[in-house]
Amino acid sequence: MTTDAVALTADLIRCPSVTPQEGGALVLLEGLLAGAGFHCTRVDRGGVPNLFARWGDKGHARSFGFNGHTDVVPVGDAAAWSVDPFGAEIRDGILYGRGATDMKSGVAAFVAAAIDFVTATPPDGAIIITITGDEEGDARHGTVALLDWMRSEGEAMAHCLVGEPTCPESMGEMMKIGRRGSLTAHVTARGVQGHSAYPHRARNPLTALVRLLDRLAQHELDQGTAHFDASTLAITTIDTGNPATNVIPAQARASVNIRFNDTHTGQGLAEWLQQMAEVVRAETGVSLDLTVGISGESFLTPPGPFSDLVARAVAAETGREPALSTSGGTSDARFIKDHCPVVEFGLVGRTMHQVDECVPVAQIQQLKAIYGRILRDYFG
Repeated sequence: MTTDAVALTADLIRCPSVTPQEGGALVLLEGLLAGAGFHCTRVDRGGVPNLFARWGDKGHARSFGFNGHTDVVPVGDAAAWSVDPFGAEIRDGILYGRGATDMKSGVAAFVAAAIDFVTATPPDGAIIITITGDEEGDARHGTVALLDWMRSEGEAMAHCLVGEPTCPESMGEMMKIGRRGSLTAHVTARGVQGHSAYPHRARNPLTALVRLLDRLAQHELDQGTAHFDASTLAITTIDTGNPATNVIPAQARASVNIRFNDTHTGQGLAEWLQQMAEVVRAETGVSLDLTVGISGESFLTPPGPFSDLVARAVAAETGREPALSTSGGTSDARFIKDHCPVVEFGLVGRTMHQVDECVPVAQIQQLKAIYGRILRDYFG
């Protein structure tokens, strides 16, 4: 008997695992995997639930890993949904619910594929499954905690596939071999408050802040590289908290987000931002204080045997040769890349985080078939 990835996806959707709640999702998966002979360990840290599961011998040279998450973003306005967000209703061959796309279907597909594979054809090697409940949150105690625990216990993956949605419109059209880095900078401009009729008696922080933001926005960071698009900088917030139109405020704040390619490092960009702020401070006399958070560096798994193996399996099951991409946001692959070579392949992600998030049932079945073929080819 094979494992039904669609039914498993539905069962996972019915677990209300909004970050950081476990919602029963990892308990469900642990029971299923343990029943198939996987050695399972909960690696909870900082209030975040995580699951490690291994079939086969510890430390085997051929250890294939899957990574994913069962936590989901909030449903938002529940009244805007046409279905129960945690009801896992199927209509006209489409499964609805929060996490249907991102990414309970991906987790269900690789768990089902792994169980069927080790049951039917036990491989000479190990299969490792790491699932976190903190990918949609701060991600400090999710996959990072799993990798820290694995290091301390002598557990290791030789290669890893992250099951995040990767296809923009059609199954099989894209896989990820890297990701851009992400940096957010918060700027606080501090001047001197005064009457707007007497600007010479004040020091307007908005003038300095707008000047800095304009220069940042106009600056071309780069023109892209062999595997990456050009880096981008977006102004995301500007706030003064000033309700009076005749008062020059004492301070103002803004935030910018940079998605950067392998031309840069987070530290190098942080230093550039600080230099730009210092120039404007010298010109205006307004202090500009920066705090910078780097959520991940850019990385690339160079095209080669591993990406070729995944691409062949995708092409065999979908009839499409997937593009090797580094586009999109961040994922937990940014942590795994320091542990082993990592690529990503998953569903079409058009409805993730939306009201009435959904996935065609046929795509879940197709994804399980792709993951199963990857395992057969990897251990073949």
